[in-house]
Amino acid sequence: MEVRDAVEADADALSAIADVPADVIRNLIHDRTVRVARREATTAGPNADTADDDGRDVAGFVSFDVRDGTVHVTQLAGTTTACERLLAEPVRFATTEGMTVELLAIADDESIREAAEAAGFSRRGSGPRFDGQSTVRYRLDPA
Repeated sequence: MEVRDAVEADADALSAIADVPADVIRNLIHDRTVRVARREATTAGPNADTADDDGRDVAGFVSFDVRDGTVHVTQLAGTTTACERLLAEPVRFATTEGMTVELLAIADDESIREAAEAAGFSRRGSGPRFDGQSTVRYRLDPA
């Protein structure tokens, strides 16, 4: 799985994954650090090195920022495998900067919860309600 910086052209594909309007994703790309996981090409051919602009190869994305000495994962969406791989991005940044990482997951979102636990995050209780849904707070001290 390839991970790269998100660009504005990814907005439609990320919008479909996160089930939010593309304009919200465009703003996210401009305001936060956003990484995209793309499935690796499985076939070779004359156009194997060209971009798939319709977003079918996007498996997930993560956005994060830093506040008060903590890296906050602000969005995480996609397959469990993609989310697990994408969480390595804010963890790598936090490790380099000597910070902790926090993540809120919707309580019934198994993909995110499984990815967080597989990446070494520990559950730290309930988080705030988001759009009427319960959340779970996760934290990782990569020291």
